[in-house]
Amino acid sequence: MKIGCPTEIKPQEFRVGMTPNAAREAVDHGHEVLIQTGAGIGAGFSDDDYAAAGAQMIDTAKDIFASADMIVKVKEPQAIERAMLREGQLLFTYLHLAPDPDQTHDLLKSGCTAIAYETVTDDRGGLPLLAPMSEVAGRLAPQVGAYTLQKANGGRGVLMGGVPGVGPAKVLVIGGGVVGTHAARIAAGMGADVTVLDRSLPRLRYLDDVFGSQFRTGYSSRGLLTEHLSQADMVVGAVLVPGAAAPRLVSRADLGLMKPGAALVDVAIDQGGCFETSRATTHADPIYDVDGIMHYCVANMPGAVARTSTIALGNATMPFMLALADKGWQQACADDPHLLNGLNVHAGALTNYEVGKALELDVLSPQLALKA
Repeated sequence: MKIGCPTEIKPQEFRVGMTPNAAREAVDHGHEVLIQTGAGIGAGFSDDDYAAAGAQMIDTAKDIFASADMIVKVKEPQAIERAMLREGQLLFTYLHLAPDPDQTHDLLKSGCTAIAYETVTDDRGGLPLLAPMSEVAGRLAPQVGAYTLQKANGGRGVLMGGVPGVGPAKVLVIGGGVVGTHAARIAAGMGADVTVLDRSLPRLRYLDDVFGSQFRTGYSSRGLLTEHLSQADMVVGAVLVPGAAAPRLVSRADLGLMKPGAALVDVAIDQGGCFETSRATTHADPIYDVDGIMHYCVANMPGAVARTSTIALGNATMPFMLALADKGWQQACADDPHLLNGLNVHAGALTNYEVGKALELDVLSPQLALKA
């Protein structure tokens, strides 16, 4: 199979879809690997690194899209990339379709087969291709939130860990999954006073067993959320419904309960955001003010630490990428129902129920798509 990896073109996206190690593995499996010239530079990988791994360096994305049987990326294809997709071509990347009707319609129109990293599952109920970037984004959230809290950025001017005689910042983390756990861990490590809210009692027990007194936990209810919003210096939105649009847990009216200059960090922004006032921003212009509350809603947070993120993502995606290349997508998905859960689009049909529900579109079951 010809596997193509173009340069990412989303603003300030420095990750790359394949590491040189992944390229070497694919070549060793008998596949051709086409890497766009300069694709790995932002993550610290040179063209020579890829050439040494046996990949062919291609000057333009157009040539890669025209030649490759499978396109491997990081972020969802942008409009100019979607126009280059073709019928029968396989796309393997993050998609986040539920809040993005334009992308969804373009992928359906292209006739391609699209497998989304974020809906591939595992036998423990986890999301193995989303987890590495959730870990990165969770660990980044307190860091960027601390920056947002600085007075020069419109924040309250509160130091995360305080100093002797001055209390620490109060941090509320909504959601105790992968993102929330890592956010709470780092915020607590910075000395903040941290509370995590979640609606899963087993998850709250797990957090208590593992982290003990490092941070507090609470069962998420409207009353408890309101109470903590009024006290928080920083709120990290870390909720996820796999494949679906994120639930809106904090309304604009709720901002009136918060302290002026408090920071909202919406890690769920890729799925539409969990704050009513969230809108996607970029690393170049990450922060905006709504009613005196500072919002940080960068849609590709892990891109800020591109080398770490690329290697972590490559470690997770490589076995799936090789299975798709070795067997073809139909056999690979037939052999692995967890990979089949990643199928979002096939030959003009939407194949993910949560996306269909969010966008009010008809859905073909993945099992039927396999037979199409």
